Amino acid sequence: MTDVEIEKENAAIAKEYKELLKISYRMLTDEDKKLIRKAFDVAVDAHKDQRRKSGEAYIFHPIAVAKIVASEIGLDATSIAAALLHDVVEDNPDFTIDDIEQLFGETVAKIVDGLTKISSLKKDMNVSMQAENFRKMLLTLHDDVRVIIIKIADRLHNMQTMESMRADKQVKIASETLYIYAPLAHRIGLYNIKTELEDLSLKYTEPEVYKDILHKIKESKEQQDAYIKDISDILKISLDKEGLNYDIKGRPKSIFSIRKKMVKQGVSFDEVYDKFAVRIIYKSDIENEKFLAWKIYSIVTDHFRPNPIRLRDWISSPKSTGYEALHITVMGPKGRWVEVQIRSERMNEIAEKGYAAHYKYKEGSEKDDSLDTWISRLQEALENPDGNAVDFVEQFKLNLYSKEIFVFTPTGELKSLPKGATPLDFAFSIHTEVGMKTRGAKVNGKLVPLSHELQSGDQVEIMTSENAKPNTNWLDYATTARARSKIKSSLKAETKIVAEDGKEILRRKLKQLKITLNEKSTNELVNYFNLKTSLDLFYRVGIGSIDSKMLKEFSSSRSNALVSFIKNKITRKPSISKEDIEKDEITAKYDMLVFGKEEEKLNYKLSNCCNPIPGDAVFGFLTINEGIKVHKKNCPNALSLQSNYAYRIMSAKWIDSSQQEFTAIIKLNGIDNLGLVNEITKVISSNMHVNMKNISFDTDDGVFNGKITVVVKNNNLVKKLMDRLKKINGIEKVSRV
Repeated sequence: MTDVEIEKENAAIAKEYKELLKISYRMLTDEDKKLIRKAFDVAVDAHKDQRRKSGEAYIFHPIAVAKIVASEIGLDATSIAAALLHDVVEDNPDFTIDDIEQLFGETVAKIVDGLTKISSLKKDMNVSMQAENFRKMLLTLHDDVRVIIIKIADRLHNMQTMESMRADKQVKIASETLYIYAPLAHRIGLYNIKTELEDLSLKYTEPEVYKDILHKIKESKEQQDAYIKDISDILKISLDKEGLNYDIKGRPKSIFSIRKKMVKQGVSFDEVYDKFAVRIIYKSDIENEKFLAWKIYSIVTDHFRPNPIRLRDWISSPKSTGYEALHITVMGPKGRWVEVQIRSERMNEIAEKGYAAHYKYKEGSEKDDSLDTWISRLQEALENPDGNAVDFVEQFKLNLYSKEIFVFTPTGELKSLPKGATPLDFAFSIHTEVGMKTRGAKVNGKLVPLSHELQSGDQVEIMTSENAKPNTNWLDYATTARARSKIKSSLKAETKIVAEDGKEILRRKLKQLKITLNEKSTNELVNYFNLKTSLDLFYRVGIGSIDSKMLKEFSSSRSNALVSFIKNKITRKPSISKEDIEKDEITAKYDMLVFGKEEEKLNYKLSNCCNPIPGDAVFGFLTINEGIKVHKKNCPNALSLQSNYAYRIMSAKWIDSSQQEFTAIIKLNGIDNLGLVNEITKVISSNMHVNMKNISFDTDDGVFNGKITVVVKNNNLVKKLMDRLKKINGIEKVSRV
């Protein structure tokens, strides 16, 4: 570069820096400005030899990120300094976190450290590694939520300046942005940034679609402006009459959301009705905010007929992101539905700035802070780090985008839950212990099953019992990440206890067969039974699905070494690696499809349109000629089948046949005596792995007949149970139906 070019570039850098100080959303003190200046100097020095792909000096990137943090998000000087320094430690070996701490103090160092950790995770990897990456990123929320916010700003600037990258890199970064960064921005309440991230992602993932919609929006802009003016002119007269201080704006919907509507509703661009919304922003003090919002509502609905189903009151119950507003859909001029959003200036600021404005207005008031609650809830979900990372991120995203319902505790306290939540989710949202000990639930005073879907306005009471504990069915009822992760941890702990017992049983049984239980024999058994880990083996022995007969067969095949050698050569079982066998987990081998609530085995065919494979989320569809056809839940035809032929849909799921539960009916008869029923139920409940579903007794002149329905893992358990029942005094005969 020539001296003139260098001088030009330095002038441009200085100009950007001055602008950064000018556009800050918060008032910066002299101390703040000193801190930012110092950070700027260090960043310039650290990146002096670096250039971006486009050829410009690298320092422009940290300044741009700091500008987004300062003006669009509105964070404090500490965050602006951290944004300027976010790549220093990663890109320059001469700087360490300790250096940053000495220069700028612990808080800045902590944020920079969090950002460095996120960046140092490998960039090109498979899905589960990528998910692991996201999990680690979310774990930084433990330290400081600002880490994530600066990371979102960093991602936004990268998305804005991605032109010089290779096309495959562009698609990868854009997909990743849609997958996790946009939902995160949405959840922290940064709606403008979320919208921009989504639009930019679409620009790279579906460039043709993006250009087409953008072109059409520009073409129809004049018409839209005229339409918004028509509405404004009508409303202005009445609003002015009331002496209100307000501003009416038209807000076009984002390209991404228009595209989403086109796909979801199967319509063209011209058929998407609400391509824009009308926003009324009014000035008000805190006391009169709510009163004025409803006053404006009544003025709007005096002129335009509202759609009663489309009223959203987020002023009385703000969203958990802190968002407050009144949304109504009205029939506007020319018979078109238009969304009208009513917000005070304070609400508008919170909607635009999210987290930062939230805290600006929160200072001094001790209102329950939903963002803090959300972060602490998120941290709880993160506290279960031994789950599968892909599942974790999927669950996390579920909670990010879920719509909300509001329910009441018995004392009248309001709780927000995702739409579709059940009493079980409610129990875990109160406290983990309440969830773990849930025995039943009452909604509006009536007993309901734990799978009951809660509605807004329900009052929910949870009944607990010291003896209650989670079972596998709970995973079918729970929808929130928190409840599911706690239930999974509990079930995992329980299966490990069964596996430990199984190991001892196996040791004894092998001893009788003159085999020592050691690493070699464990590996042979795992291979012989087609399992994946040693824990799988011990667990199946523990629940009795691998019994003495099977172990004898294993022993004889082992002693006949020549036969087993030839057999292995022919079948060529893939050997399992040592570390897989020693994995501390019980795996599920999805090999059986069951249908309906009773989990029946029925004949079925897999449909060709989506080719489901074991483990997929599926449903059964009853065809006229071909019996049950199984489709994936996200099959292209699923929506039309479920809406047009709901009565022919059957619930279905893949299960591990070795862990499947069976229903058995046991008949008893004998001589009736006092306390007999108590004794029978005691035997059943003390017998491990047996669950009682139904019980009925009738007596006739001192003789009783009884029928008990139990749920068991395998045949051996039924036999054991029947033997124990025969020993009860007064029982003559025990048989299976």
